[in-house]
Amino acid sequence: ANMNGTAIENFVCVIFNVSLMNCTWHVGRTASENTQYFLYWKTSRKEDFSGCQNYIKDNFGRHTGCTFENVTIKNKKAHFLVNGSRSGQNIQSYMEKIYLYSIEKLTPPLNVTVNCTEVSHNCEIRWQPPLTSHVKRHACFKYEIVIENK
Repeated sequence: ANMNGTAIENFVCVIFNVSLMNCTWHVGRTASENTQYFLYWKTSRKEDFSGCQNYIKDNFGRHTGCTFENVTIKNKKAHFLVNGSRSGQNIQSYMEKIYLYSIEKLTPPLNVTVNCTEVSHNCEIRWQPPLTSHVKRHACFKYEIVIENK
């Protein structure tokens, strides 16, 4: 519970382009302009938290997000911690656990080809699975094809 309104809100992370992860948040409602937040994360109990190297900032220079590179998903559960500092005020920290596979935004399927034959009025559509760092079984993917008659 965010009793004094200083902890961050609306913490969201997305993995895209296979290995990039963006995490964003809103500053606490009662957090002043000179509040600064710091994001730490780890993907196993054994390792130590590591801090964000590449912050996204708002107009006051406050950290409101982080970009990570070379994120590997596997079946990892990530622990995120955001704490803050501000002269003269205790900033509540925020913690969340997220299964990384659940926040992946897949790339589009690869090499989509369409071959239509006028004689038989048939079209054959082929594609390859999206790129991902962790799905080995292609049966895991579901596809939807939308055909619009123009």
